[in-house]
Amino acid sequence: MKLNDINNIEKLYDNLILAKIINKKGSAPRNKNVFMIISFDKNYGTIGGGELEYRVIKESIKLLRNKEKKEKLIQYPLGPSLGQCCGGYVKIKFKKFDTGINLLKEMNLKEKIINENENLYIFGAGHVSKALLSKLDGVGFNVFVIDSRESFLKDINLDYINKIFARNPEIIIKNAPPKSYYIVLTHSHQIDLLICSSILKINNFSFIGLIGSNTKKIRFNKKLTEIGYDKDLINKIECPIGISDIEGKEPDVIAISIIARLLQYKSSIIDKQKLYLKLIKS
Repeated sequence: MKLNDINNIEKLYDNLILAKIINKKGSAPRNKNVFMIISFDKNYGTIGGGELEYRVIKESIKLLRNKEKKEKLIQYPLGPSLGQCCGGYVKIKFKKFDTGINLLKEMNLKEKIINENENLYIFGAGHVSKALLSKLDGVGFNVFVIDSRESFLKDINLDYINKIFARNPEIIIKNAPPKSYYIVLTHSHQIDLLICSSILKINNFSFIGLIGSNTKKIRFNKKLTEIGYDKDLINKIECPIGISDIEGKEPDVIAISIIARLLQYKSSIIDKQKLYLKLIKS
C-alpha cells in the first residue's frame, strides 16, 4: 500500500471493503496480513493480482451491494480452479466500512506503513532528485527531501514526500532517527562533502549514497581522511551511487538505478537479520 493511496482513501465517503489475507498455506502470490481496499469504482493496493484478485474484487462489490452483511470469509485454493499454479491456498477476510476515514482510523493504516518503512533522507532537490522522488512511493521508505533553495522545493508536488527547507543540513542529520538511509546529490560539491562528513560523524546510519564519478569519490576520500575519519568508515559511502550494471546518465535511468540499489541493500539487511534469528534459535 502506498502513502499516496492512503491520502486518496481518506477522501472516500462511500462504502468500501478491506480485503485482507488472514491465513496462507503453501505457495501464494502474497503473504499473510497483506490487504487491498475496494470501492465501487477504485481499488488500492494488491493481494497478488491475477484471477485471485479478480475474484476478490468481484466478491467485494457483492458485499458493497449487500445492505445487511458487513463481513465475510472466503478460502481460495490456488490451483486449477483459479487458473493459478501456486498450489497453496489463502483465506481472505472482507470487511465493510462506511467511509475511508473510519477505515483508516480503525486499522491505523497510515501509522503502520510509516512504522514499517525505513527513513530515507535525500539532500538536493534538483533534476535527478525529482526523477528519484517521483518513483519512491510504495517501495518501503518514508522520504524526506532537503534543500536550501526554497524555489526547488516548491516545484515538488507529491503528497508522500516530506519537504524540508534547511540551510544547515547537519542539523537535520543530528535529529534523524538511527539507521536512516541517505542519498547526497546537491548542487554543490562543498555541500556534499559537509553532508557526508556530518553523517560519518554521527556514525549511526544504514546507507550513504553519493552521486558522482570515481574521480569525485577519490577526492572525497582524500578530504575525509584528512579530516580524520577512518578509512573503513569512509568506504561505506557508495559513490558512484546505483547498480553498476545499469548504464545511462539520464535522470530517470539514474533514479531507477539508485532505487534498485536501495532495495538490494535493504534486502541484504533483512537476509542478515533472518540468518541471525535462525542461528539464535538453533
